[in-house]
Parts: sequence; C-alpha cells; structure tokens
Amino acid sequence: MAKKKAESQQPAAAAPELAAAAPVQPETEAKAHGFRRRLVGKVVSDKMNKTVTVEVIRNALDPVYKKYVRQRDRYKAHDETNQYKVGDRVEIMEHRPISRDKRWLVTKLVARTVEE
Repeated sequence: MAKKKAESQQPAAAAPELAAAAPVQPETEAKAHGFRRRLVGKVVSDKMNKTVTVEVIRNALDPVYKKYVRQRDRYKAHDETNQYKVGDRVEIMEHRPISRDKRWLVTKLVARTVEE
C-alpha cells in the first residue's frame, strides 16, 4: 500500500509543470454554453410576433432502400427585431426554451430573398 501512495504522489508533482507549459485559451460563447447545433433553412412564415418558422431540408439515407430521401423539419425560432421575412435563408442555433414551441434562435441572415 505504501508503494501505491508513492506512485500516486509522483504524477501530482508533475501536473503543475504541465499546466504551466500549456497555453490557456480564452473561452468563446460556444464553449461557454457547450455544443449547440446550427442549421440553415428558409423562413416560411413570419406572421407571429418575434417568431419565424424556419424550414430545414436535408437528404438522409433510407435504412431499408439505401436511397437518399428528402427530409423536411420546421422549427420555430426567435427573431427579436422582426427583421426576417418569408423566403430569407437564415442560420438558426439551439437555445434554451423561450416558449412552449421555441427552442431556436435566429443568429444571422445567409441570403435575402429577391423581391420583384
């Protein structure tokens, strides 16, 4: 047992040397909150106040037929300034629950729809 104590004390003495040698990186917002998914989709509805409905389309492999099929998901995302309109491509990010259905936040505009 005395042998195990002696072995466990050696790595503890080496740990401060390693900590001093490793550079410390500042935490960014993403690191501070952990991993949050980001998706890009099209705004399909902006009729609610401070909320947009974003449709995200992706291709997924069907497990039975081994064929790529189109999947559509719609997310309600928070838009504080009501600046995004129908047709805009936006990026949304996971967020804490804002309301019963809203768990996403619009982070940026990818492309504005062309009005004719």
